[in-house]
Amino acid sequence: MEDGQLNFSILNSNNMTKLTDMPQWDALKQHHALVYQETIQFLFNQDSNRFDKFSGQLASLFVDYSKNRVSDKTMELLIELAEAREVLQWRDKMFYAEEINFTEARAVLHTALRNKSNSPIHYHGKNIMPDIQAVLKRMADLSERIRNQEWLGFSGKPISDIVNIGIGGSDLGPRMAVTALTPYVHEKLNFHFVANIDPSEIYETLKPLNPETTLFIVASKSFTTQETLANAKAAKLWLLNEAGDEQAVAKHFVAVSTNAQEVSAFGIDVRNMFEFWDWVGGRYSLWSSIGLPIVIALGMDQFEEMLDGAYETDQHFLNTPIENNLPIILALIGIWYFNFFGAETQGIFPYDYYLRDLPNYLQQADMESNGKRITRDNQEVDYTTGPIVWGNRGVNGQHAFFQLLHQGTRLIPSDFIIPIQAQHPLADQHLILAANFLAQTEALLQGRTEQEVNNEMQENGINQETIDLLVKHRTFTGNQPTTSILIDKLTPKAFGNLIALYEHKIFVQGIIWNINSFDQWGVELGKVMSQKVLDELKEGDTVKGHDASTDGLINAFLKKQ
Repeated sequence: MEDGQLNFSILNSNNMTKLTDMPQWDALKQHHALVYQETIQFLFNQDSNRFDKFSGQLASLFVDYSKNRVSDKTMELLIELAEAREVLQWRDKMFYAEEINFTEARAVLHTALRNKSNSPIHYHGKNIMPDIQAVLKRMADLSERIRNQEWLGFSGKPISDIVNIGIGGSDLGPRMAVTALTPYVHEKLNFHFVANIDPSEIYETLKPLNPETTLFIVASKSFTTQETLANAKAAKLWLLNEAGDEQAVAKHFVAVSTNAQEVSAFGIDVRNMFEFWDWVGGRYSLWSSIGLPIVIALGMDQFEEMLDGAYETDQHFLNTPIENNLPIILALIGIWYFNFFGAETQGIFPYDYYLRDLPNYLQQADMESNGKRITRDNQEVDYTTGPIVWGNRGVNGQHAFFQLLHQGTRLIPSDFIIPIQAQHPLADQHLILAANFLAQTEALLQGRTEQEVNNEMQENGINQETIDLLVKHRTFTGNQPTTSILIDKLTPKAFGNLIALYEHKIFVQGIIWNINSFDQWGVELGKVMSQKVLDELKEGDTVKGHDASTDGLINAFLKKQ
């Protein structure tokens, strides 16, 4: 097949039976009708080995999924569905470079970026591993020059601040990784991330910085992305206002791109342009040259450790039997909630300050991947696909939105994540954090009965009339499902373990839903329409031709501009 030609043959190898017509789906529906009122506590009472049975180790991660509304029978039926949907076969297609992103005629090979075996991976007849290694070496060389204070700005001073300018995956991945691995970041370097087209972000980011010691990384494959180029041009103007010489641009800008012509026209030395490939999706790109800020922050040795961790998870996903395969198990539990219990959201609650950007990162990874309604065989789904992913740091959430989890009306499966070992000397305070983590999952499981509340209030000497008035308000139904992920310590390798676990979970759910998890056409429409609106705003004339609301808003904006 020629490059760029749509690969419709990839459809023919899929089980084309409609998901909701499959006997495995019907078996799960019938099972749900029998067990949906069973509580998690009941399941624990029925099986003294439940914790051991429904937990597992993946490198530095310990995953406990016993506090979910699943039994042996549930998991058996879910695994039968996964097998019928050919999850393992599609997994192999991804790892071995078949063009499973058929709408864009691309393979999906972010796993090749962390192929630590360095065994050949052929795509379009070429082993891509030498190209990957070559880019990694160039990234290592650049990072060492900056880390060793050998890269000098226009006035001869070494670099102290790195500003990454990107959008979507070109921002969220590096931002999240550098923040998560703060204890490993070079002590003399500061990192900043700009993504929003809102000029306030670039303005406030640049305000405290020194142009003489600031380096910009402009991440755009095409080097034409509107948001990224607008911010890059603002940064360039800021630099030149101080330097006064166009030659300074090459000393303060590098690019992650494939468009050498546009990169050069901007003033960047193309020797400082780092490529990546069409088979790297934006939301899976932190392992590629998009991860250049991570390499500069951590050093190449620690970045390689991060790749090692992701590779460990890849190997678990490839080689572990399906009944113990943690990405598959977590994906199937999500299918159970979203498609049979009617859950609409997935909570992500890291009990770790360094992982504070993880919920935002996983929002894109999941919602951009599986927010689809058309199947691979061009049919509209009649079942729920991607969930709404949301979250925040754990203890902060306890004093904000956890009220809804405990006493609200929605079923919200949630992931709780915590490192066991602290990164700092405040170990006693870390134990307080861990106690909150453990207590919250227990409270969400057990709840509190009216009798328990009544007894407690009586013991505190409260009269029965007041108890009768308040008892229902203090009752918790419990039975809210949680999955707990314990990380030995949040090292670069453990971070790689964790992110790859979620990547593969998302992939498995997309395969079961029979959707393409690797395109993102929904991102494009608003971008296209915004250009027309921008032209109208610049012209400043009264507009017609949109819907009545949009016309009204544009004209109201123009009147007060």
